[in-house]
Amino acid sequence: MARGGAVRLAVRAVILREGRLLLVNAYPGQQSDLWCAPGGGVERHASLPDNLIREVHEETGIAIRVGAPCLVNEFHAPDSGFHQVDLYFRATVLAMPKGAWLDTEGVVNRQRWVTRAELAGLRVKPDSLSDVAFGGERISYDPLELLVR
Repeated sequence: MARGGAVRLAVRAVILREGRLLLVNAYPGQQSDLWCAPGGGVERHASLPDNLIREVHEETGIAIRVGAPCLVNEFHAPDSGFHQVDLYFRATVLAMPKGAWLDTEGVVNRQRWVTRAELAGLRVKPDSLSDVAFGGERISYDPLELLVR
């Protein structure tokens, strides 16, 4: 986790399939009802798409093809010094896992595919995720927002 002056870089996938968006919950023991797009921290010496392919597979078991970037989102927790920049890419499913999947890193505990109407009834970050996923093709930027759990 980035502390102090370091900014953490992460990648996330906006995956639509049959009119539904893939969401994950990354809070152990279902301690939070906050949902987000799958993805995670960038490892050095690997491209952003390669990092995203790895992260989505670890969290969901889904193999993806990474498309165009669609959102830059940043959030922080001023009290701890944490600051993260998420780069979102559109992605398509190449293969679904056979059977149930458990996150290999033990971070994601739930995943679900939701319609835009279902998404409206969930607590999701970033706030613009619905518009980005179900809206146009232009790239968006979400200004710095506070970290929530």
